[in-house]
Amino acid sequence: MNKLAIIGYGKMGRMIDQLAPQFDFETIARVDMNDDIAPASQADAAIEFSTPEGAIANIEKLAEMRIPMVVGTTGWLKQMERASAAVDKHSALMVWSPNFSIGVNVFSRLVREAAHLLKDQPEYGAWAWEIHHHTKKDAPSGTLIKLIDEMKAGGFTRSIDASSSRAGAHPGTHEVGFDSAADTITLRHSARSREGFARGALKAAQWVVSNRDKTGVFEFSDILFGGKS
Repeated sequence: MNKLAIIGYGKMGRMIDQLAPQFDFETIARVDMNDDIAPASQADAAIEFSTPEGAIANIEKLAEMRIPMVVGTTGWLKQMERASAAVDKHSALMVWSPNFSIGVNVFSRLVREAAHLLKDQPEYGAWAWEIHHHTKKDAPSGTLIKLIDEMKAGGFTRSIDASSSRAGAHPGTHEVGFDSAADTITLRHSARSREGFARGALKAAQWVVSNRDKTGVFEFSDILFGGKS
């Protein structure tokens, strides 16, 4: 079995640990907040689900150790340039995503296409909304930010009203809508649990192990849909 290091041992880390054997991984290091990351040095891959504050330091350390990494933490993307520099400096390999759910990545493609089809229809306004559990630290979520970016990439240049809710134990729902005087189009993805995120992250970990000769920064959608080689 391939050797896995889990960086950040909260709810997502424990879920990944539980599912790892199904993806031919043996967890050899469980690194929680403030723990020494050194035990990850013997891993074939690392999955990082820590905190927005700690993610960039973990990325830099994993890059220095040249451990192929999967990064699922959100809220740190303003430091992407710093992360990319570390990966390039050490010829490392990183796959990141604001959301490792395969369903969300398909949903993102649908949102982009809908925005593209409506970009020249000025009677349609747009909104984007999400809800997560009350303990989620970043708002709006990284996924909602990504969905808005996809709408803009599809050519939708009009205002997009965005909002977030935090309540209870909700694992995550994202909704994008287009409204006119004549009708409303609503696209929605609802997660039932964290399991989909964990499975996607483990699929990405399988990819980095199989492609350890590659270097650079990849997004999960790149490897799902063949957008980057």
